[in-house]
Parts: sequence; C-alpha cells; structure tokens
Amino acid sequence: MSLLRQPILLLSRSGRVKELISTLPVSSRVVAGYVPGETAESAVAATAELVEAGLTVTLDYLGEDTTDLAQAEKTVAAYVELLEQLSARGLGRQAEVSVKLSAIGQSLPDADGTTGQRIALAGARQICLAARNAGTTVTLDMEDHTTTDRTLEILRELRKDFPETGAVLQAALLRTEDDCRALAGEGSRVRLCKGAYLEPETVAHQSRAEIDKAYVRCLKILLAGHGYPMIATHDPRMIAIASSLASRHGRARGTYEFQMLYGIRPAEQRRLAQAGETVRVYVPYGQEWYGYLMRRLAEKPGNLALFARSLVVKQ
Repeated sequence: MSLLRQPILLLSRSGRVKELISTLPVSSRVVAGYVPGETAESAVAATAELVEAGLTVTLDYLGEDTTDLAQAEKTVAAYVELLEQLSARGLGRQAEVSVKLSAIGQSLPDADGTTGQRIALAGARQICLAARNAGTTVTLDMEDHTTTDRTLEILRELRKDFPETGAVLQAALLRTEDDCRALAGEGSRVRLCKGAYLEPETVAHQSRAEIDKAYVRCLKILLAGHGYPMIATHDPRMIAIASSLASRHGRARGTYEFQMLYGIRPAEQRRLAQAGETVRVYVPYGQEWYGYLMRRLAEKPGNLALFARSLVVKQ
C-alpha cells in the first residue's frame, strides 16, 4: 500500500482542508477532471458526450453518511430528477445510476439500528421505480466494511421487486470471495472493485499485491458464474486477466462489462469500446465532491502532485 494512501484518506475527513480547496477557484480545473459538474444538467450533458463516443454510463449523485432526514429525501429527489432527465434525452438505455445507501438515510441515528435501514430501503425503492420507468437500472454502491451486511440486506429486499438491481463488492475485504459466490447466480449484476476505503487488517487485505491476488480470485468466481460481472478497474494487468478469463469461460462480449471512473484513462475506455467491449464510465456529480476526490487521490497518489500544482498556479 502506498505510504501516502492513509494520510490522504485521513484528509478526506478534514473540514479545514475541504474549505481551503473549495475557496481556491484555481483548483476547479483538477476537480472538473473527475467531476463534470454539480447539477443534473451537467451530468446529463457529460453522459450524452460519453454515449456519443460509444460508452455507457453510471451516474452517482455525490454524498454519503447523511444524518439529516431532509438531506436524505433531497438526495432521493435528485436521483428521480436525474432519471427523468435521462429518459427525456433518450439516454435511459445507456445510463444507469449508482446509489450510496448512507446518502439516502442508512446512517440516520436511531435507537435500535432499524430506522436508517427502513428509510434507506424506502428511498432506494423510489429510485429503482424511477429507474425502471426510465428504462434503466440501479446499482447499490458499497461503502466501508461496517455497512456491508446492511447493504446486502437491502439488496436482497430490493431484488424481490427489482431483480435487476446491481451490487458492488470490494476485493480488498477478506469476506468478498464468499460474497461473490453468493451473488454469482443467474441475472445477478455485480460490480467488482478493489476498494477505496481505509480498512483494518482484521477485515481487509493490506498490501497492493494481496489485493490484486484477491481481485483475480473474485474475477474467476464471477466470470465462471451465471451472472453479469461488471469489472471495475483501470489496471492494465487486471483488464488483460479479465479478458483472458472471459474467453476461457466462453463469455461472449456483452455478457460482462468493464467499468472505469470519469476522467481516468479515457483513451483506454475508448480503445476497449472500439474493440467491441462494453465499457461503462462512473460519472459522479453534485456539490459533495470532496470525499470522492480525496479517495481518487488516495488510489493514485501521483494525482496529488497534479492537484498540488493546481493550487499554486495562477489562472
């Protein structure tokens, strides 16, 4: 693991650093490289450009760890509005949405631990219904390990009425191979990523090599299964391994997809799409971009130098 990853992730919780970055307009160039805008209109415009280039999209209205009911309801409404705009632009078949349950109420404080779950499930149902009406789907983002069981619980409930709902699993967690086996069934959509959260060694692999090996083991399970794997990686080695495994298991193109983040390796995204692969770009938008940006810097600390230069170079 990079020596910079932990301090960068700790900075993601710093209100003072966020305020500094937010008040320096020059930093907006770097932020815009990862987040196309703060409004649904900007997100839909970015989606249209990506679709025109032969890519598909998943959209994330940024925000997490919401402890205010009104904010949770606002987030649900923002997703419904976004889906209506996608439908109006004829983009429903090419763009889905990704939802963090903590942004729609899962983290709301309560006495018995059930109120937040109930509110998040109700909000997720609203979003899933709006997605179905728009001709698209929802994927539940995975957050830190303390939320994994609760997220999978809501996934199971949603799939009773919306079986197309996707899940995200993080290869860094020690439990994930078992979760892959449980979710590799017919019709199941699973995004496999390495994991962007700082997790303790009691629940997660720590070194890059360990995480890479775990990622490959999980890939083997998902590609050998009967579901629809969504392979979220920018790592050329993992892309090559996934392609080889897909071929080995007789997977036709279109029975799996690659996923990459907006602004990361765009040339590779287009190369894969031009080669006939389905490539989905994860497009975040909204005002709560700070935590997302810091996790991207932690994943690739070389980005930190670029960001630091943007803070001192005059426009």
